[in-house]
Amino acid sequence: MSEGLFSRLRRGLQKTSRALGLGKLFRGPIDEDLLEELEDRLIMADMGPAWVSGLIDQLEEARERGEIEKGEDLGPWIRQRLLSTLAVDKKPDNTGAKPGVWFFLGVNGVGKTTSLGKLGKRLSENGFDLLFAAGDTFRAAAGEQLQLWGERAGATVIRHREGGDPSAVVFDACEAASTRDVDLLLVDTAGRLHNKKNLMNECSKMFRTAQRQGAEIEEVFLVLDASTGQNAVQQAKLFNEVAPLTGLILTKMDGSAKGGVIFQLVAETGAPVRYIGIGEAPEDLMDFDPESFVDAILSEDET
Repeated sequence: MSEGLFSRLRRGLQKTSRALGLGKLFRGPIDEDLLEELEDRLIMADMGPAWVSGLIDQLEEARERGEIEKGEDLGPWIRQRLLSTLAVDKKPDNTGAKPGVWFFLGVNGVGKTTSLGKLGKRLSENGFDLLFAAGDTFRAAAGEQLQLWGERAGATVIRHREGGDPSAVVFDACEAASTRDVDLLLVDTAGRLHNKKNLMNECSKMFRTAQRQGAEIEEVFLVLDASTGQNAVQQAKLFNEVAPLTGLILTKMDGSAKGGVIFQLVAETGAPVRYIGIGEAPEDLMDFDPESFVDAILSEDET
């Protein structure tokens, strides 16, 4: 990652790094007070009580083995543990068949349609021929929003009437993508139906529809709002039960002290973080780089 991108990432994660404030802890002796303070700060950054408790247990075991003897040893040790949590490589086993289908899942308000549009614009600029499917037929103006992103990305958008069957949209979009020989079909999905069961059933139905059309489901992205903290974890658990997630997209990382939720999300789902959003501009949806992310949240803001 370039210095410019790292600086933007660090600025976007300042609230999380300030909530942690680990630098001062690393200068003191390792005692029970330090461990308790460390645990509190990690939980404040929304890393999750169960996950943090496991980390503290590992730390105490490392101290007993003599791997950590003084406060200055803590920084490198914690950094390595955070990196190892994010070290998930769950790439889909694609055949290269066309069209490849990318599904974007998530509840309303997380930035799902915007994330699809930003990625679509990037893919188009890199030479991919795209088609968008407006599978969120329940949210008012969702189709119009996707249409705008389609224009920016040079992608045709397949839409039905508001309140229509999302799987019918997927059916027509797969047929159109095959006929036009496009590279990728990006599918927006509904984020709110009558209840959670209906939402999950609708997701499963859309997957089956695409598969029956002979489409290759390459990616199933779950888009989550990082600022919601533990709510994002609950959403991930629900979607992970019905969807073979290939990656997570974390939005709004620039406006929250809860960036630490990313570690619990990866641990809970087994899916890697693929992109993070630190702003509104298309380029602010960044490829996720674990080392840069961990360094940014551990960095001290001296201003």
